[in-house]
Amino acid sequence: MSGTPASDAPVDGGPARGAPARPRPLSWSRTVPRELVHRDSVAEVLLTDVRRARGGGFEAAASWPRSHPTFPRDGADLHSPLMIVETLRQLGIYVPLRYFGVAPSDRLVITDLYFETDPRGEPVARSGATKVDCRVLVGGVRRGPGGEVTGLRLQVSYRADGVVFARAGGGSRFLSAERYDAVRAGGAGAPEPARGSPGAPVLTARPVRPAAHRLGVNGAHDVMIAVDRATLLVEPADPRHPYFFDHATDHLPGMIVLEAARQAAAVASGGRLMRPSAGRLKTARFIEYAPAARVLCVPHHTTCVFRFLQGGEQKAFGVLSYQ
Repeated sequence: MSGTPASDAPVDGGPARGAPARPRPLSWSRTVPRELVHRDSVAEVLLTDVRRARGGGFEAAASWPRSHPTFPRDGADLHSPLMIVETLRQLGIYVPLRYFGVAPSDRLVITDLYFETDPRGEPVARSGATKVDCRVLVGGVRRGPGGEVTGLRLQVSYRADGVVFARAGGGSRFLSAERYDAVRAGGAGAPEPARGSPGAPVLTARPVRPAAHRLGVNGAHDVMIAVDRATLLVEPADPRHPYFFDHATDHLPGMIVLEAARQAAAVASGGRLMRPSAGRLKTARFIEYAPAARVLCVPHHTTCVFRFLQGGEQKAFGVLSYQ
C-alpha cells in the first residue's frame, strides 16, 4: 500500500519537555508514494521510509520481497544484486525530490554507479520480505544559476539484521523538461547503418536469445540479450516486463543496461560468471531502443569488462566482479 511516509518528528507527541529527542524507529509498514521514486506500479516501490539522520545524511528503510520479478528461483534464497542498485536508484530520486527542492517534472539522468557486496553478510530471504535499512550520505551537490540543484552524488550502505552486507553509490543530474528535450535532440548521435547497407555489421536474419538457465534468470521473459554469431545484442524479450518496463521511457533504462551486461558476461564466460558481487557502470550517452546496441564482453579470471556500442559510439562501459 502506498502512502505518505511518516514525518521527521517523533511519534506519540514527542519527548517530555527538557528530555533529549529520541528518533522514532524506521517503518516498513507501507511504501513511499510511487511518484517520488518514478514507478508506476506500487509493487515496484522498495522504499518504505526515509528521514534525516542525526549527524547528517539520511536513514532509509527498504522492503525486498521474495515475490519480486528479479528474485532468483535457484534455491539459494539470496536476492538479486539488482535490488541493491534499484534501491540506490529510488533513493537517488526520492531524496532530491523531498529534501533538495528538485522539481517533480525534472528528468533524472544517471551518470555512473557502483555496488559491492559482502557475501558473508548477505541476508537469506526465508519468507515474505527482507527488511533492509540504509545509511545515505549526500555529496557533490551542484547548483544552477538560480540556486536549483542540478546534480549530486549518493553513498549508501545496506544493513539487514544489524549486519552491513552491501555498499553502493553514484552520481546523477537533474534536467528540466526543456533542457532534457534539448539534450535528447542534440545527443542521439549518428544512426547505426541498417542491416544490409554498406558498413553495417553482418548479422543473420533472426538473432537467437540464449536459454534462461544459461543466464541465471527465471524465465524466457527475463532475457535481455540475443546472440547473432559472435555478436551480442541488447534485445529484451518482454517489452512489458513488470520490473524492467514498469513505465515508458524514450531510451533504454539503466537497469536494463546493467542486467544486459550481466547476462552478456554469463554468455562470454560460458556460464562461469553468473552472479556478480560488485560492479561499476559509467554512462556516456543515452542508449536508444533501435538499432539494437552491441555488447562487448571480455572475461578475465573473476572480472568481466563490458562496453555498449551503438551508432559508432561507446554509449556505456564498466566492469563486473565475481567471488
